[in-house]
Amino acid sequence: MPVGDGSALPPGELRRVARVVLLDPDDRILLLHGYEPDDPSQTWWFTPGGGVEDGETREQAALRELAEETGITQVELGPVLWRRMCSFPFAGRRWNQDEWYYLARTRHTAAVLGDRLTELESRSVAGLRWWTSAELSAARETVYPTRLAGLLRTLLDEGPPPAPVVLSPEIV
Repeated sequence: MPVGDGSALPPGELRRVARVVLLDPDDRILLLHGYEPDDPSQTWWFTPGGGVEDGETREQAALRELAEETGITQVELGPVLWRRMCSFPFAGRRWNQDEWYYLARTRHTAAVLGDRLTELESRSVAGLRWWTSAELSAARETVYPTRLAGLLRTLLDEGPPPAPVVLSPEIV
């Protein structure tokens, strides 16, 4: 399925999303810990990022979302690594998303939940932490995208792909 073609997704608006694969000097990745606001027992880990606002490029959205969610502003934004179509229920509605994952590097590892979270984010994000590739591979918790551990290992072993890799759609 070509990226941008939401035909495989359930009916609804297709949200343009920019996500960040943020790596520190030790090649650890920063992930946020989220949960369903109506059922906090449903938890998962995910990369920082969110929806592209009117008049904003995806690169601008990636940097804005990273700053809002983690407080980290000093990053070197790299290429788009992966693209993914996904659809999932969350907070009482279905979200259909066209996600682009940007590589970013930082020397600043003092990440904290940003003070500019949206109302929904403040009701659904529990924290954040840096993960090594080995920790991510051994994790028994849900992580999105679901193949993140292998994708990260390939990225660390081979470097960024010459063109964005189109991941299989994930429909939950």
